[in-house]
Amino acid sequence: MPVIYQRLFRAFGPQHWWPGGTPLEISVGAILTQNTAWANAKKAIAVLRSRRLLSLRRLGRLSPAELAPLIRSAGFYNIKAARLSVFIRWLKRHGGFPGLHRIPTGTLRPLLLDCPGVGPETADSILLYALGRPVFVIDAYTRRILSRYGLIAGDEPYETLRGMLETSLPHSSKLYNEYHTVLVRLAKVNCRSRPLCDSCPLA
Repeated sequence: MPVIYQRLFRAFGPQHWWPGGTPLEISVGAILTQNTAWANAKKAIAVLRSRRLLSLRRLGRLSPAELAPLIRSAGFYNIKAARLSVFIRWLKRHGGFPGLHRIPTGTLRPLLLDCPGVGPETADSILLYALGRPVFVIDAYTRRILSRYGLIAGDEPYETLRGMLETSLPHSSKLYNEYHTVLVRLAKVNCRSRPLCDSCPLA
C-alpha cells in the first residue's frame, strides 16, 4: 500500500482536496455528492454560497421544501434537502463544529452514522476532510483500483477495507487525505471504466 501511494504522489503531487472553504461547506458537499458527480454538487454549493446560506444558523432556518430547489443540480434534491436539514439539526445539537472537535473519533463516528442519510463514506469524508481525523475514506474508485491490482476481491464490506488501509499505513490524517485524493485522480485519468494502462503511473 505505501508503494502505491509513493508512486501516485510522485506522479500527481498534492491534490488539495476536499474542495470547500469551511468544515460546514465540506460537510454539505459530502452529502450533496452522494450518488452524483462532484461537478453537480459543486453547482449546488455555489448557489448556497451566492445566497449567503452556508452558515449553521441560516441553513437551519430553511425547511427541506425551501432548500430543495436551491440544490436541484445535485440530483435527488428532495431527498438530499431532507438529509441536509436533519444533519444541520444534528450538528446544532452537538454544538456545531466546536462541539464535534471535542468528541473523540471513536465516539464521534458512530454518532455520525446514526444521523439519517449519513453512511460510512459520507461520515468518513466529514471526519477526514472537515475535522482532520485519521479515517480513510473508501469509495468506488478505491475499490476499482485495488481490485484491478489484485489487492482485494472488490466486494469486501466497507469496514473491512477501511481497516485494511488504516492498518497498512501510518496513522495520519494528512497521509489518508493525500492517498485518497491521488487514488481519485488515478481513477479519473487512467483507471477509468475502460482503463488507459499504458500511461498509468503504476504500470
